[in-house]
Parts: sequence; C-alpha cells; structure tokens
Amino acid sequence: MTRFEIHTTSREAMVDVTEKVRQALQASGALEGWVLVYCPHTTAGVTINENADPAVPDDVLRGLGDLVPRHGAWSHAEGNSDAHIKASLIGSSVTIPVADGDLMLGTWQGVFLCEFDGPRRRYVSVSVLPV
Repeated sequence: MTRFEIHTTSREAMVDVTEKVRQALQASGALEGWVLVYCPHTTAGVTINENADPAVPDDVLRGLGDLVPRHGAWSHAEGNSDAHIKASLIGSSVTIPVADGDLMLGTWQGVFLCEFDGPRRRYVSVSVLPV
C-alpha cells in the first residue's frame, strides 16, 4: 500500500491525483489486477471524472453546491454538514482495473481527490491488488 499527502488550498476543490495513483501502480510492478484508491476522511472523497477540461470539475462542484447548499438547515454544530453530505455522495473509494501495467481509465478520465471542507491536509491510500 502507498499513501500520499495532498494539501488543498480552498474550501472546495477537485485535485487530479491520477499521476500519483499511476506512480503507485508502477512502483508495485503489477501488470494485471486492480487498484483501490481510498480517502480516509469524512469531508473529502475520491471520484473518477473528466480531467481534460477544467470546467468539468468546476461544474461538478457547482452542481453539488446546488444539491447540497453550504448554509442549509443543518443540525451538525461544526458548520460543515454540507461537506459530510457531499463526501457521502461522492464516496470514499474507487476501484480501477489494471492491464499491461497501466490504469484502464478512459481517454478523458482521471482520478480526483474531492475536497469539501478545506483547506486541509488530506491523505489518499493506493492498494494494488495483482492477479
């Protein structure tokens, strides 16, 4: 397992971590199998989406903000209920197939750490499961 650290710089952001995940895979030497990418935080998540057009992550964050407004009628006393809900919607992990020693992502796909309560120091774990 590999763990890396990401420092986010704003309250909400989608940080492309594809190359860090790819480096963890290459360091493992696995040619076939699966990669599990996991985020151990309750106000951040991990997703796969388009990494070619920077408007897409902005749109995802805007859409989540429309669905789950920051200042809703929330009961959680810390003031970050929206971040918990957004992280639950995105999820804490993704699994990616591996073939020929590389991630089987689509042409436009990338792996993102999704920050909903930053800026913070976040960790992402990558487990390579060879077959």
